[in-house]
Amino acid sequence: MPLTLTAFEQAAARVPLLVNCKPSGALWLEDLHRAGGMPAVLAELGPLLNLDVLCVTGNTLREQLREHAAGRADPTQSERSISASQAPGVVVGTLAEPVGPPGALTVLRGSLAPDGAVLKRSAATPALLKHRGPALVFESPADLAARIDDPALPVTPEHVLVLRNSGPAAAGMPENGSVPIPRKLAEAGVRDMVRVSDARMSGTAGGTVVLHCSPEAARGGPLALVEDGDLIQLDADGGRIDLLVSEQELAARRSRAPAPPAPPRRGWKRLHAEHVLPAHLGADLDFLAPDPDTSPIR
Repeated sequence: MPLTLTAFEQAAARVPLLVNCKPSGALWLEDLHRAGGMPAVLAELGPLLNLDVLCVTGNTLREQLREHAAGRADPTQSERSISASQAPGVVVGTLAEPVGPPGALTVLRGSLAPDGAVLKRSAATPALLKHRGPALVFESPADLAARIDDPALPVTPEHVLVLRNSGPAAAGMPENGSVPIPRKLAEAGVRDMVRVSDARMSGTAGGTVVLHCSPEAARGGPLALVEDGDLIQLDADGGRIDLLVSEQELAARRSRAPAPPAPPRRGWKRLHAEHVLPAHLGADLDFLAPDPDTSPIR
């Protein structure tokens, strides 16, 4: 079935934050397990779901959730949990009384990501959700690893850290998007900065991190044209991520940009480089995508 970034955008806009677990909450995944796990979350999401679909057991989702509710685990926190959370004891919220508002996942668009990018807003620093700062560019994960802890790195807390060439075509979209805070800033007490990349990050990672920028740098996306010092503006409320550089300047940069590297000569790597779809279409292989002339499997 076709599944695009727009579908996630629409779902995130109407589904509130229900699970009080890190990095968007205060508790641990073992607390979610003790509170009933994913079946408990699905039960709370029931009004938004088609409960008549069949599961692999042969029962409907409605029947599966009913069976689970009959033997539901004790919804108490573990000894390791942080008791001073906003809602102590609440592991799974309800649609009427959620842990947080809708929009925990925010889709951004703008001149830096015309086809979209993703921000885990519920795990970001509120003060950074509207931010303008100069870019500091890292060309690759290797470049990032080599320079991020350099004491001479010309970086301030206002900078926007940009990592590129980490998207689906360039690198298989690794979990490198959670760019670490430069050591000299971390030692000074800085705990978060705006970070932007065409990579992804782990579900357990937090911070004001803009991910999945599409088109990716390796396929000519605007991320490839960012230079140190360029102003980047994040406006999470407005759903925007913009590169504040004129179209004329970007056109000039594009005209003098080096040609992209040739794909691998043969084998799986060549297939992947030539056929992987962009992040906003799921980073699938184009020859595995739904046939437009075929009805979805039901």
